[in-house]
Amino acid sequence: MEQFRHIGEVLGSLKALMVLQEDSQINQRQCCLLFDIFSLAFETIGEEIRQNLKLVEKNTKWKALEQPLREIYRVFKEGEFYIRQYSDSKDWWGKAITLYQNNDCIEFHIHNLLCYFPAVIEAIENAGEISDHDEDEMQKRMVVLMKKYDKDWNDPKLFQWRFGKQYLVPDEICKRLGSAWREDRWRFIEALQEKSSCPDVSWTKSEQRLGDLLLKKLLSGSEQFPGKLLPSAILLGAKDYQVRRRLGGGSQYKEIQWFGETFVLRQFFGEIHKLNAEISAVLSLSHPNILQYLCGFYDDEKNEFFLVMELMSKDLQCYMKENCGPRRQILFSIPVVIDLMLQIARGMEYLHSRKIHHGDLNPFNIFLKARNSGEGYFQAKISGFGLSSVTSCSPRTSPSQSPRHEVRNNSIWYAPEVLTEQEQQGSTSISKYTEKADVYSFGMLSFQVLTGKIPFEDNHLQGEKSIKNIRAGERPLFPFPSPKYIANLIKKCWQSDPTQRPTFSSICRILRYIKKFLAMNPEQNQPGLNSPPADYCEVEAMFLNKFQVEGTSDLSSVSQIPFQMFSYRLAEKAKTSPSIKDKNYETASEQVSACREENASVVEDPFSSASDTRPIYSDADSVRSEPPVRRIIATKKPPKAKVKKDLGSQKARAPKPSSPPSPTGRSGLKRTEGVS
Repeated sequence: MEQFRHIGEVLGSLKALMVLQEDSQINQRQCCLLFDIFSLAFETIGEEIRQNLKLVEKNTKWKALEQPLREIYRVFKEGEFYIRQYSDSKDWWGKAITLYQNNDCIEFHIHNLLCYFPAVIEAIENAGEISDHDEDEMQKRMVVLMKKYDKDWNDPKLFQWRFGKQYLVPDEICKRLGSAWREDRWRFIEALQEKSSCPDVSWTKSEQRLGDLLLKKLLSGSEQFPGKLLPSAILLGAKDYQVRRRLGGGSQYKEIQWFGETFVLRQFFGEIHKLNAEISAVLSLSHPNILQYLCGFYDDEKNEFFLVMELMSKDLQCYMKENCGPRRQILFSIPVVIDLMLQIARGMEYLHSRKIHHGDLNPFNIFLKARNSGEGYFQAKISGFGLSSVTSCSPRTSPSQSPRHEVRNNSIWYAPEVLTEQEQQGSTSISKYTEKADVYSFGMLSFQVLTGKIPFEDNHLQGEKSIKNIRAGERPLFPFPSPKYIANLIKKCWQSDPTQRPTFSSICRILRYIKKFLAMNPEQNQPGLNSPPADYCEVEAMFLNKFQVEGTSDLSSVSQIPFQMFSYRLAEKAKTSPSIKDKNYETASEQVSACREENASVVEDPFSSASDTRPIYSDADSVRSEPPVRRIIATKKPPKAKVKKDLGSQKARAPKPSSPPSPTGRSGLKRTEGVS
């Protein structure tokens, strides 16, 4: 009850801020949309509580609501900070430069709200099932919930019609999600035109030319520029422009003050006709989890570029090096680990939707900035992509708060197929920098975020030996204890066979559902405790079998998140409840379930095709901190007829164990560390 009251207080503060929101000329419609979604969330939670719980039970039955409501409160506070920041008309030009091309200013907050909100709904429903009602009412309540989670509702359109409002995505909200940023763009254009034509508004020459630049790009609807950027004098001649300090990457990056805001300036030399396409591409990108290029300028005489970027605090590698030590090896809590992994995966999902392969995803290219929630959460942004033709004094560098002096072993982040091609061609060819290669790098990066350890640092492998072992299938050891539901996902990402690695869209769905699981089970934040009832990688395989959502160039709207999590729940129920049958799920289950022969079975990879008969885990067993999960001992001998039908020609590949199975899955061995 206390957490619900705190959420109401934040909503009251937001309501006061929105009184004068009509006077705002930057992101007014998006701020109004965010406020309306927050209001709908508060009303929905209140209605669910009235229908399912009693006030006298607030100290007992409401216990399960505390953590989900705490997460919702944090989302509300972060949204309030955003609206307060951009309701202030001070430093108007600085805010305009930051936001004029940003199509998803509030998407970050809406995404977080929609991730956690299903946890609140389900927690209230679970508490309502054990609430102190008479027997008839309890029976009716259970029937209603059974009908709600019936597989017949597992359709996007039916879900939207029946449960859209309950999960904050009614038709009205969905339409505004796609149109609010367009309305703000036209309002901003009108504000620029009004300021430029009003005699009472005195603009400097730099402001006038910058206003013309922004108007030109906004009206064209594109970041393309015809041959040349605007002269660098617009930037360098501004009355308040000043360089504050140099950042990492030699002289290429500087922290600057401009129009009352702090930015990063990337400065380099080159010919405009050679870099036109690349600069145009990076200026057109906009996502909450990629480092934003805001605008660019060019000096004709010196062939010098000036690209203005947003400023972040420091890169992930620098942060972990400063805060980790012998006594504090694990830096981030499990919820923060999942949050960081999800943000990085979302940024990569966006880049891949734009046909951009990163090729150098590592902790040096992930930048962090503390969020105002005060609970150890960060906003993560990806850097180091694009502008591959730009030469600099140090290869593939990115802006940082401090220079880098450490030697980097980049081979630990590269996928085996990339290392193989580099060895064959004797160069750093990027033809193998594919989506699946980025997924491998993400797996290694996630391992470091989870464990606080650089991959392979315990092995002391260097140079060619390290590359040879990685190509042979060696992978880092997970310390004990580690959450197996995270470790399993990471292992999927660093598979030796690229076709068996998931896509970033799949990774995002899995991580969103893990976030919900942690919100409903706060005790699971301790890695040594029990895991979720189902393997979410298998649940994702069941989801993909029913909904072929992969292979599209456009990202699914954020409004699809509630349905995807609802569908995940149905798949989880089908996986854990034998009484629930669904033909589509049964087909997917056959692809990921054990192929049985008497009392032995083999588990196939949920992301591999049904016809792929290659071994799933080709990684060297010597580097595992746990028994391979490829073979699982069945406890019940299936009927002979079913064995023959299931196995067919694979019968010879699943021999009987020669001795009784041990509890660890390895005969005669006792597991002392690792995750199962």
